[in-house]
Amino acid sequence: MCFSASASFGAGVILSAIGIASIKKAQSPSQIIFASIPLLFAVQQIMEGFLWLALTNPHYAPLQKFSTYIFLFFAQVVWPFWVPYAILKLEIKERRKSVDFFLVGIGTLVSSYLAFCLFSFSVDAEILENHISYNQDYPAAINHYFGFLYIVATIVPAFFSRITHMWVFGLTVLISYIISKIFYTDYVISVWCFFASIISIAVLAILYEYNKPDKIISELP
Repeated sequence: MCFSASASFGAGVILSAIGIASIKKAQSPSQIIFASIPLLFAVQQIMEGFLWLALTNPHYAPLQKFSTYIFLFFAQVVWPFWVPYAILKLEIKERRKSVDFFLVGIGTLVSSYLAFCLFSFSVDAEILENHISYNQDYPAAINHYFGFLYIVATIVPAFFSRITHMWVFGLTVLISYIISKIFYTDYVISVWCFFASIISIAVLAILYEYNKPDKIISELP
């Protein structure tokens, strides 16, 4: 989370609990991919907790580089692929999957590019105005294009899905991004993750609805 080490660790614990509940609710391997989203958020938040410690306490300074890279790996490499792929795996009707495959392709492209940048260019983190700012020396000329494709990969799939309440997941991600972009322009990566707990609650709610017996029957071809 974007405010302190204790807030990040606390969020990690809450997200872990939601993640365990989500995985228990999953009834197939394909559902586990979607159900794992809260746990992945939990790891990401815990890593930022360690980064807070590294940036504020000299005893934890050796953890700074590791925690920075792990946090950014989740934020920039995992999510563009994981979100559209998880939604694709939930889709039952084959005729609805063509758009999902296209969006997974976009996500794969974005994840691959950002993975290359993450390990090829200078990356650092610092505390500014009580938030963590991530400094990334990525190629400026094409950053905006991949930033747009990142939004497409992580938000659009939820609105194309016919899974009940999946649009709530997409709307939550979209609103959290807009708020972060408007009010926390210099800390979007960190602050956006502040909303992970809300997004994770949406994941659990979707799985509960998805696995209702009457819903499963109605979704069959």
